[in-house]
Amino acid sequence: MAHTIPTRLYAAEDAIPRFWYNLRADMTEKPDPILHPGTLRPASPEDLEGVFCKESVKQELDETTRLVEIPEGLRDFYRAYRPAPLIRAYFLEKALDTPAEIYYKHEGTNTSGSHKLNSAAAQAFYAKEEGLSGLTTETGAGQWGSALAMACAFFGLRLTVYMVKVSAAQKPYRKALMETYGAEVVPSPSDTTEAGKRILSQDPDTSGSLGCAISEAIEKAVRAEGCRYVLGSVLNHVLLHQSIIGQEVKAAFDHYGIRPDIIIGCAGGGSNLGGLIAPFMGERLRGVSKTRFIAVEPASCPSFTRGIYAYDFGDTARTTPLIKMYTLGSGFIPSPNHAGGLRYHGMNPTLSKLYRDGFLEARAETQTDVFDAAVRFAKIEGILPAPESSHAIKAAIDEALECKRTGEKKTILFGLTGTGYFDMTAYTAYNAGTMTDYIPTDEDLAKGFSSLPQTAR
Repeated sequence: MAHTIPTRLYAAEDAIPRFWYNLRADMTEKPDPILHPGTLRPASPEDLEGVFCKESVKQELDETTRLVEIPEGLRDFYRAYRPAPLIRAYFLEKALDTPAEIYYKHEGTNTSGSHKLNSAAAQAFYAKEEGLSGLTTETGAGQWGSALAMACAFFGLRLTVYMVKVSAAQKPYRKALMETYGAEVVPSPSDTTEAGKRILSQDPDTSGSLGCAISEAIEKAVRAEGCRYVLGSVLNHVLLHQSIIGQEVKAAFDHYGIRPDIIIGCAGGGSNLGGLIAPFMGERLRGVSKTRFIAVEPASCPSFTRGIYAYDFGDTARTTPLIKMYTLGSGFIPSPNHAGGLRYHGMNPTLSKLYRDGFLEARAETQTDVFDAAVRFAKIEGILPAPESSHAIKAAIDEALECKRTGEKKTILFGLTGTGYFDMTAYTAYNAGTMTDYIPTDEDLAKGFSSLPQTAR
């Protein structure tokens, strides 16, 4: 088959960006500030540095610097697996008989199997530069924990990972991978922290949540000498680090003269979505593009599509600063049958503001439909996708079929955040026909909303 555009696109021999792109610098209306939970005033660097690394705090609060230089020592690490492949899905286009051009950015070519390593490496690098000896974090599906374990092993840091209990049971090989890299993995909630003990006293049979795991990780960090807490999504400095994804795509697209009409990303806390769309959203904010942006989330954890735009805590124990975001409430616990990741109760504040202002669309998909799309993609394109990524695949297929119906030729880009090789329990359930869908009722959501802080809405 003769192609005018190659299957894999690169802009140059050394296509790793030298800068991250700070999307907030191009936003006329900025996201609402993070608030100190006690004073309800904007959090200062000093408020945050007791929990987070200093450079992460600086980046989190910076709304004006458009381009942030990537340290050369970190770019050396990135060279082990970047640039990530940008692939034209010719076989998928043919199978769908669509006039659309479909591209995907494949972030699953490193051992952690996902895009999460982009920020994990950055935060571990800064922790080492600061002279810290250890880090703590939480993980849901295990992608972030795996990535941070890799990064901490490389930079010589201790790591404790609090893994959502139901995910630890569903994905034992994720736990094994983290332990192989030297991390301590604790199913959460646990009896190793006061936060975990309180949660277990209220619900001994809880399956856990990211909010629970965050509470435990923060408690461990603030009590251990030379230790800080790091987060793999939601916060703005994580989106900054993940902008390397969109920067690479844009450089390649510009090189080949490609302009995307639709960009699609899965949405849990926002790291992949925000990183993929960042430079393209910047163009739209500057009035030089009309690209559509679609966030796809699970119907069982629908923070964008059914959440409330309000200040909320980032964790179940209500110890974090308050973040203005679309949220289901820090007390929301996803259904145990939910196997597709993307299980955080809230959404990144920058993306929440863009959605609020009409620059970003959102839709929710049931997990059986998502796995239908995943298996279809695997059979056609030859890559077993992570369940998280498969939300974006489902929407990309729908948009391509809409192009077939209308006869329009559009260029569609989606993020393939990682591979599904650690998700075989979920694929086994799908193949056996035992996978079920759960969509929370209004009454279910009301329980989570009742945990919202009343004074900061």
